[in-house]
Amino acid sequence: MHFFHPLFRKSSLVWLVVAAVLAVAPRVVHAEALLVVEADTGKVLQAENATYPWYPASVTKLMTAYVTLKAVKDRRISLDTLLTVSPTAAAQSPSKMGFRPGIQVTVDNALKMMLVKSANDMAVVLAEGVGGSIDGFSDQMNQAAQKLGMTQTSYVNPNGLPAEGQITSARDLAILARAIIRDLPEYEYFVHIPSIRFGRRVTQNFNKLIGRYPGADGFKTGFICASGYNLVASATRSGKRLIAVVLGASSGQARAVKAAQLLEPSLGTVDNLVPIDASPPNLRDEMCGGKRKRPASDEDEDTVASNAGASGPSSGETAITFFTAGLQPPMAKPSELLAGAPAASEPIPVYTGPTKTGAALIAAVAVDAEKQAARPRGKKSRVAAKKPDADETKTEAKDTRKDAKSGTKSAAKPAAVRHANAKPDAAPKAGERKPAVAVGDKQAVKPAKPKAAATKPKSTTEAKPADQRTAAAPRS
Repeated sequence: MHFFHPLFRKSSLVWLVVAAVLAVAPRVVHAEALLVVEADTGKVLQAENATYPWYPASVTKLMTAYVTLKAVKDRRISLDTLLTVSPTAAAQSPSKMGFRPGIQVTVDNALKMMLVKSANDMAVVLAEGVGGSIDGFSDQMNQAAQKLGMTQTSYVNPNGLPAEGQITSARDLAILARAIIRDLPEYEYFVHIPSIRFGRRVTQNFNKLIGRYPGADGFKTGFICASGYNLVASATRSGKRLIAVVLGASSGQARAVKAAQLLEPSLGTVDNLVPIDASPPNLRDEMCGGKRKRPASDEDEDTVASNAGASGPSSGETAITFFTAGLQPPMAKPSELLAGAPAASEPIPVYTGPTKTGAALIAAVAVDAEKQAARPRGKKSRVAAKKPDADETKTEAKDTRKDAKSGTKSAAKPAAVRHANAKPDAAPKAGERKPAVAVGDKQAVKPAKPKAAATKPKSTTEAKPADQRTAAAPRS
């Protein structure tokens, strides 16, 4: 009889109303945020969830580049300024260059590594060099965002690794992209470099439109589990430069295809889009849940394959023809345009130390290549990263496996297993005995060999999704 009590009937009615509201409410957690605008005017061509708050992931690095290059333009620093890798920078999670503390890089090289490889350590190097600290640089990022009218954006770190309060929207990212084009035209080449070469290692730009989609000329990708696959892209089509923003796509290929499709009638200007007061959707379970067959990361498998693959023009011949002839390509599906390898291009060399040109540059690249050839890949992983506790990519492990033609597996080990002190020496030849101090963590005496073999499977930890390793929220 208590089921018919007036209080129960009233409570049931409330729950029925709530259920009805939830039934008709949009399921934003599975949605994407899409926006395309004209770069010159800001005119909106298409918008979907464009003002919904979103986690930026590595597209954060666009603001890091903007603030850094504004400092260069204002002559507070120069592209040749040497910056030092700090322990904090070296401890960032992959994707990163993996330089030891004390190594120096120029602003120019740090920007190229950050924007092409999405190197989290280089973002911190720039932040500390320009702002004195991560917090100091984040303040400069937030000041720049406010000045540009990015009313939905707040920054906590310079690389986009998961952090409370690191939020943006498609609207704000389009505003930032327009500002880079408008305010920094002389430095805009940084956002459309097809690939870089560090020693023997070649890294293609994660933005699949570059070198594949005719007219593509920028900007940056990003991924963490909570955000899905993000992309800010630009392309010149029919004489007009357009900016496309895709947030929350299901894969690197999907975000590129979505960006290529964003051409619709005008819907006003980007500044007039009304912000939505809500929390960002969290796509962690969808992106990094246990049902995925492989770990999600900013770098798709086909991108890795192209890094280690062809250097010839065969697969990209059609794209090259379109670019060199300056003609619009025949109509084709975006998925077909983006399925092939990127157009052949010479990777931009990056290196450590002061600015080098001519013979000195060639020699520096050769030295880096020799060091990579002599260094055992498994030992490199010990100093590659601090314990990887963030979603922002397991890409370094993939890069290393693909770049090492021998096929040797390597991945970042937890901090407790690594030593950040001595640099590993070259691997000893067969039958050659070396002192224990020359081989890092392993002892040279015979009893140490079974122990090394027993601990080897730990190096595969990086290949598992972050959520399977720990239930705790990722730390920046």
